[in-house]
Amino acid sequence: MSYENQTSVESQVTLPDLLKKMTDAGGSDLHLSTNSAPQVRVHGHLSPLTGFPIMTASDTKRLAYSVLTDAQKHRFEENLELDFSFGLKGMSRFRANLFNQKGAVGAVFRSIPYEIKTFDALGLPPVVTDLCKKPRGLVLVTGPTGSGKSTTLASMIDKINMDRHDHILTIEDPIEFLHNHKNCVVNQREVAADTHSFGAALRTALRQDPDIVLVGEMRDLETIEMALRIAETGHLTFATLHTNSAYSTINRIIDVFPSAQQSQVRTQLSLVLEGIMCQSLLPKATGDGRCMALEILIPNSAIRNLIREDKIHQIYSMMQTGQDKFGMQTFNQSLATLYHKRQITLEAAMMRSSNPDELKELIERGSGLNETYGGGGGTRPAPGGHASPYAQGRPVGSRPPVR
Repeated sequence: MSYENQTSVESQVTLPDLLKKMTDAGGSDLHLSTNSAPQVRVHGHLSPLTGFPIMTASDTKRLAYSVLTDAQKHRFEENLELDFSFGLKGMSRFRANLFNQKGAVGAVFRSIPYEIKTFDALGLPPVVTDLCKKPRGLVLVTGPTGSGKSTTLASMIDKINMDRHDHILTIEDPIEFLHNHKNCVVNQREVAADTHSFGAALRTALRQDPDIVLVGEMRDLETIEMALRIAETGHLTFATLHTNSAYSTINRIIDVFPSAQQSQVRTQLSLVLEGIMCQSLLPKATGDGRCMALEILIPNSAIRNLIREDKIHQIYSMMQTGQDKFGMQTFNQSLATLYHKRQITLEAAMMRSSNPDELKELIERGSGLNETYGGGGGTRPAPGGHASPYAQGRPVGSRPPVR
């Protein structure tokens, strides 16, 4: 293709065109960068959009600026980066991040469906329903970038919105999923648009009579400190962190504080923590999507003592044996179950596991997750069915049926 033809094609391309191509392909992210064609992430893998030419610096700036307000343009040029969200009618909502690289504008747009998925659609186990019924405490959803944390949290907030009669306050950067008032009053505040910072919003949150508070991300000491305080004062608090396991989440929170405060924070955390859900998305064995592996920590009195006494390394063994009574599960148990159900390949399971030897042993024994936990409010599976895609419906230790 000649330069003149490239230029004419580029001038016709709009951001909605590219976003529609992405959503039609089932993609999650659109990447715009100079000297590259637009790229989309589908099922975790990046690939260029066919039929679109390599973009210049003026192209990426034109496309990125096409959805900005004047105030957002000014903020981006002042700070050199910008987080925001927007919606396109009949298509989807999008979360966007603009940044500068090598003197040119780069951008990443993530698709956020208007429809919030149910627990059944996400395959969340019954213990998550119990977490949504808690009157107070801290519930953390963790995992690497792009692991579905926002989707899981939106589903939990939506369930609370339908089942309870409370005031839900969310503080996000930016607002992703939109929640309508159902049985609850839902107020969503966006950092930089509705408040100056997470810290500023959290400092005034208690004056707004909330019952449930969602903190988009616990990203610094002030935010973590305020989230702990809100949970401690009798509010159900949800938040996210970028950690790769449940017990490392506890260390991350404590290590943010100065050493002189850590003993006090351990005690505080041991009292307010109600659950940690750490998740990861793995490619399906069929190659047509991704499925979720989930690690769940539900603090019982023994685990609360271990947190208080700084014996975090002992928590993992309690999670291994806490399925039946508390609904806990480790990543390896979840991975083994997904493999037995032929949802993921052995290679994908081994690559995700932080302890491949233990996973190999679980797979050889035919072990994984059983489904004896009923919980306080979760629904038990019908005979022959399972409430969770991670549930095998057979005792731990028995081999899966040969197919």
